[in-house]
Amino acid sequence: MSAHVHSHNHDHDHSHGFGHHHHEQPRLDHLNAAFIWGIILNSAFVVIEVVAGLITGSLSLLTDAGHNLSDVVSLALALLAFKLTKVGSNANYTYGYKRSTILVSFFNAVILVASIGVIVYEAVVRFMHPAAIAGDTVAWVSLIGIVINAFTAWLFVKDKDTDLNIKGAYLHMAMDAVVSLGVVIAGVIIYFTKLYWIDSVVSLIIGIVILRGTWSLLKDSLRLEMDGVPKEMTLTKIKAELLKAPGVVDVHHMHVWALSTTENALTAHLVIAPDDLHQFDSIKADLRHRLLHLDITHSTFEPEFSNEKCDEPDC
Repeated sequence: MSAHVHSHNHDHDHSHGFGHHHHEQPRLDHLNAAFIWGIILNSAFVVIEVVAGLITGSLSLLTDAGHNLSDVVSLALALLAFKLTKVGSNANYTYGYKRSTILVSFFNAVILVASIGVIVYEAVVRFMHPAAIAGDTVAWVSLIGIVINAFTAWLFVKDKDTDLNIKGAYLHMAMDAVVSLGVVIAGVIIYFTKLYWIDSVVSLIIGIVILRGTWSLLKDSLRLEMDGVPKEMTLTKIKAELLKAPGVVDVHHMHVWALSTTENALTAHLVIAPDDLHQFDSIKADLRHRLLHLDITHSTFEPEFSNEKCDEPDC
């Protein structure tokens, strides 16, 4: 005998964590504004950099403009993913479009890693063939970059641990502020010393710093993309919590995965004593409550009698 029972937490009045850790729910109005401000300010800065780069003939400014343009695209994609999570499910997409947030976070991590490759490549090329740079102009334009990027990063700082896409946006902006700071330092040193190779050394250092911050984002988003157990969750801990529930004899065939960058799901077979089967509704409600405290919002249980013989490998 087996039956599928699906449970959600829509009617639940407790406040629970929103992401893959126990954190506050991201403030959606605030985030919407943060993404829009980020897109507007960074688009304006791209225009400033292109104009200044063409006037001064600075390759580093034009390169940075291209990099900032990729940030605008990343912010726009993350905003789009947020909007898509609000779209309801339909016959073709029964979970709606929540998974788009995972796709976007992975794509953003790939963009970040690719941009590091470009920075390092150009640094090496410039090191071999140093070009004269108008240090003062480069420094002033990059100073504007620090202000814009640091401000945009600050907009995301409170929510960065609640969602991988917010973390991605924060990393993009914080990384750009660091890049701009590096360019300012290089610009000032070049202006006074005319040591043009400094530009390349600063770029390489920046690339290494960025890679360290980006690697965890790439790993986490790839894990979710592969339906892995979300970070900071362990199956043994979840199983132990389910086994604490009265009436549950054993748990097997347990799967935990991410529906989006903020919602997790679980399916499991529950072994229940035949005498307790009439209490399955209350057992299920108890389990659902326990799972909410572990940041699992969607759960599906299949009950089995403890006196049935189970032939499946993980029994």
